[in-house]
Amino acid sequence: MPPLRDVIARHGLDARKSLGQHFLLDPVLLARIAGLAGDLTGRHVVEVGPGPGGLTRALLETGAATVTAVEIDRRAVGAVEELRLAVGARLRLIEADATGQDLTELAPAPRQIVANLPYNIGTALLIGWLRQAACWERLTLMFQMEVAERIAAAPGGDAYGRLAVLAQWTCSASLLLRIPPGAFSPPPTVHSAVVRLVPHAEQPAPELFTSMERLTAAAFGQRRKMLRGALKPLGGEILLSRAGIDPRRRAETLSIIEFDRLARML
Repeated sequence: MPPLRDVIARHGLDARKSLGQHFLLDPVLLARIAGLAGDLTGRHVVEVGPGPGGLTRALLETGAATVTAVEIDRRAVGAVEELRLAVGARLRLIEADATGQDLTELAPAPRQIVANLPYNIGTALLIGWLRQAACWERLTLMFQMEVAERIAAAPGGDAYGRLAVLAQWTCSASLLLRIPPGAFSPPPTVHSAVVRLVPHAEQPAPELFTSMERLTAAAFGQRRKMLRGALKPLGGEILLSRAGIDPRRRAETLSIIEFDRLARML
């Protein structure tokens, strides 16, 4: 295959801020990221936002049964289409907005997501996938560093919040690799990081997940408030008393187990 820079030039694929695009071009680094997903032999991989196809190439070098690339940018679609014509049916290309797609319908089980996510929609995409965590074997995702740290944060720190609770309630979350801005073209203003999420064997029912979303939105919506005030619209002290939690505590001090107890009470 031609160098990625040649592909970018031929398709006029200059990175657009409106699409949150920053491209990785180093094949060694791309292979390392693909390797962080573990042994992909026989797995059906979905990639969101392939851009010029660098990570797509690395994924095709693994034992993945299929790779399905979802891309909204018509210029990138043309670039990945070249790759699809070269490798055949093992690569599928879907021209669509990933925020409006049920990705579980695009690939059979066992399925994984491996993606360098656009910065501007990464968090929204993740929360949607966490609702379907039971459908995925593993998610290996790149975010800007701040978001990655929020996903993997432990209770008690400033980064611990709604995203950490939702992610760690449904998955085992690990921050695996930090990547400096200079690795990208064009360089972003922030560092990035790869996070691996492995769904727990037992997953919450949809209505319980909705309760947890309401609970964490209220609890962390006003971080400086004690829980009795932050959760007042949801039952406040009565809810906390039934869950055996001191109403004077603040949201960032609660463990995932305590949030689970509250969500079930709610």
